[in-house]
Amino acid sequence: MSKESKETEKDEKAKEAEAAETSEKKEEVTEKEAQETAKQEESPEQIIARLQEENAALKDQYLRKAADFDNYRKRTVREKQEAYDYANEKLLTDLVTILDNFDRALEAAPKTEEGKTDAFTDGIRMINKQLTGLLESKYNLSCYGVKGEAFNHDIHEAIGKTEAPVAEPVLAEVYLKGYMLKDRVIRPAKVMVNMPDGSVKETQEDTK
Repeated sequence: MSKESKETEKDEKAKEAEAAETSEKKEEVTEKEAQETAKQEESPEQIIARLQEENAALKDQYLRKAADFDNYRKRTVREKQEAYDYANEKLLTDLVTILDNFDRALEAAPKTEEGKTDAFTDGIRMINKQLTGLLESKYNLSCYGVKGEAFNHDIHEAIGKTEAPVAEPVLAEVYLKGYMLKDRVIRPAKVMVNMPDGSVKETQEDTK
């Protein structure tokens, strides 16, 4: 194909593209004119109905956006509060092991025949009490896990179980205290559980 033929073909394609663009613009203008004409031909009742419909659509859009913004605001406030409440979670989780060592030291401390401990042990007990009180009052750290209380799989970790004359699962022994930061468990209590052996239930049925 010669150079002149190529240029001619290129010019024809350019003209076709220009013609298509002009046609699209004419269609847009025609459509707008048709819409304007239709609006001009509307009766007062049709105009009122159309405006009411547009107003309802805008109102619905506004309410949706207002609800989305309110949910976003509440979520942001909640996330900020959680970040503040649990900012010390990692530090407190590390301190829990130190509290465990205090408990072990006090349990292993020698006692006299009257069940009393020496001044050194009493000093350790006082420090442990002060530290525990500080963490509880200032940082909302609390411990739980007492022999005899009901077993709760959400906050207790059972490391063993035995059958016993109980109506419901209860803690037989607490091997390691559990700790909570506000309402969040940062370490579950490790416990032995007494499971119902059926005797309490049978006794209750017999007395009815």
